[in-house]
Amino acid sequence: MELPPLVSGRILTRYKRFLADVELDGGEQVVAHVPNTGRMTGCWAPGAPVQLSHSDNPRRKLAWTLERVDMGNGWVGVNTQRTNPVIEEALRQERIPGLEGYARIRREATPPLPGCGSRLDFFLQQGSGADAWVEVKNVTLLQEDCLSFPDAVSARGSRHLEDLEALVKNACRGVILYALNRPEGRCFRPADDVDPEYGRLLRQVVEQGVEVIALRLHHTAGGIVAAEAVPVDLSVAG
Repeated sequence: MELPPLVSGRILTRYKRFLADVELDGGEQVVAHVPNTGRMTGCWAPGAPVQLSHSDNPRRKLAWTLERVDMGNGWVGVNTQRTNPVIEEALRQERIPGLEGYARIRREATPPLPGCGSRLDFFLQQGSGADAWVEVKNVTLLQEDCLSFPDAVSARGSRHLEDLEALVKNACRGVILYALNRPEGRCFRPADDVDPEYGRLLRQVVEQGVEVIALRLHHTAGGIVAAEAVPVDLSVAG
């Protein structure tokens, strides 16, 4: 997926969750929108190189959007609105192992199950096997040598796992796809120290048949592409 034209700078500070002060390479200081609801732990530091996109839409409060940050080892994607389009592109190009061969791909569908009010990111139909429901999580939290999710307690994330488990029990495939949006980390594992209930629930639903895919996102000069699958570690520490 190609990104809009990017402008380089250095982040000065992030505040009020959705705002960042950035000094552009030309010296101008701007306020950028940060489209990321997480804590962004380890995803920014004062002075870190960043790239931003610019919008000419007069209806927007802020013209600049923070897209990615370099923490020393390559770009970390912090605009979570880019993740699902990257995954959709990979699904349509059949580049995600285990999710190939579906003729129909729908975005943001609600499962027809009693008590399930959450929309899931993708619904895959007309494949050789069962229909598949896929929920995507953007992952940027680096813990030692693995990338982890979530970076804050996530009741919404737990509900998604429960919905996927219910779908598996109704003869569908339920898939949780962790999009690893930074270059470091040899594996994916749940962030048990951040949200132990999420880690417990993830292991539970996997035992019931929910599938886990961890997929690296690779940042090019002007875009983002889905790259290789990464090992998943569901062992319990200690």
